[in-house]
Amino acid sequence: MKYARLTKEQFEEMHQEFINFLATQSITADEWEKIKKEKPKVAEEEMDIFSDLIWEGVLNKVEYLEHFSPNQIFLFQITAATINLIAVKVENGAIDITTREGYSWLQNNLLDDSVNIYTSTKAISEDRNKDIFALIKQGANITKGELYKYFENVVQD
Repeated sequence: MKYARLTKEQFEEMHQEFINFLATQSITADEWEKIKKEKPKVAEEEMDIFSDLIWEGVLNKVEYLEHFSPNQIFLFQITAATINLIAVKVENGAIDITTREGYSWLQNNLLDDSVNIYTSTKAISEDRNKDIFALIKQGANITKGELYKYFENVVQD
């Protein structure tokens, strides 16, 4: 498996897509039940293949990621060739930007001496989706990029 098996909840959400996937392999509902009982390893392999297909579809569309920790925000823009990073670090231990109050403080104090904003660019490896998946495994979430675009303007000003 290239990525990670979907969770039980994700499989439930994608029930119809999984049925269609099995159908493309000429596996009926009855045959699937039989495979699960008699050949659990084959069933797991099918689930892994389906999971990778779903991940590939999702990762192909990713343009922005965000990762929040108590004192840092990592904002990523994924292009065809690069991963661009805008990192915001709060050097004030009393501020936790994962809370509403802390985030509000950050919004009102972007120019404070304890707020540092860094940028970086890294070339995408040969496997773009694997790079993105690694960031997701570390806690990044897929976004539409509003926060990245906001800070991109802040950095450029």
